[in-house]
Amino acid sequence: MSYDCDRHAKLLVDHCTDVKEGDMVVVKAPAVATPLTTAIYERLGERGAMPLKISIPSKPTRAFLRTIDNDALETPQHLFEVMKAADVIVQVGGSTNVAELSDLPAEDMQAFSKINKPLGDAQQDSRWVTTLYPASGNAQKAEMSTSAYQEFVHRAVNRDWAAQREFQAKLVDRLESAETVRIVAGDETDIRMRIDGNRIVNEYAERNMPGGEVYTAPIPDSVEGSVCFDKPVMAMGREIQNARLEFEDGEVIAHDADQNADVLASILGTDEGAKRLGELGIGMNRGIDRFTYNMLFDEKMGDTIHLAVGRSIEKSVRDCNDPNESAIHKDMIVDMSTDSRIELDGDVVQRNGTFVFEEEEDTNTPERTQ
Repeated sequence: MSYDCDRHAKLLVDHCTDVKEGDMVVVKAPAVATPLTTAIYERLGERGAMPLKISIPSKPTRAFLRTIDNDALETPQHLFEVMKAADVIVQVGGSTNVAELSDLPAEDMQAFSKINKPLGDAQQDSRWVTTLYPASGNAQKAEMSTSAYQEFVHRAVNRDWAAQREFQAKLVDRLESAETVRIVAGDETDIRMRIDGNRIVNEYAERNMPGGEVYTAPIPDSVEGSVCFDKPVMAMGREIQNARLEFEDGEVIAHDADQNADVLASILGTDEGAKRLGELGIGMNRGIDRFTYNMLFDEKMGDTIHLAVGRSIEKSVRDCNDPNESAIHKDMIVDMSTDSRIELDGDVVQRNGTFVFEEEEDTNTPERTQ
């Protein structure tokens, strides 16, 4: 089962963004992703859309941030206008060196995040999708050969997305009628939050390719308890191990990590919103069967949950509730495959990675039949 750029491009243009004739399309992609970019352009040509490629490579970005004074940074208005004018934005990741920015000071990365926030806000008004080209740097970080990593990406992307949507809808139904969520895992995670009133989003590869999660936004001041993220998280080109957060009245009151605790502190110090949760996500794509140090894939992995400190996803917050505002949105993952449970209003909906509706219906999920 080899990676197919044409198939990947077709999913992005047809399934994810439904590109139409005359659409103005921005393709944000690094040079290493040229094979996929080329396939996207071919598909856009067939649709009669007008593409514009933008690349913001890590090495020049590093050089720029090492020389400019942070006080001189401002939102790039020319790029903002391009993003604002786009009907469709296809954002492609991929790297030859995932640690290219790792030696930049934390304050530089914080300042860069803040001035780029309006670009992310402008993107929300378009039909957009984020994906990854299986580049050698990503394969190396995942401790896989390039060909094995390409096959992994192919399996994660080429799903029966209609079946995946139906499977995830079973959890959406239960979350929509719930007010409180409690997550318990091992000895260090017992965290509670309210979600009542907010939208439950069934992400079956519309905004993310691959998809495979159900997510919502916690009520910002409702989060209580502690959590240990036992899967590593990459931030600022460095790896945080066993990040631990303690919440009171929705705000982080204590934090630590076994590795790069200073990076975690920098993330939480970005702004006031960075100390609160913006997302609760539940991974349901069991076609993603291993951790690869890439959040686009890792957060969708079956038998996991992820919580994001920082900005709420606009789609998940209804008008009756306030969103969490921040310049960042940093996801972190908890393994839910053993010694764990998810409760909705006190009733268990998942135990040790198995949802109660899987046991009740005694049916195979799309993930397990592929």
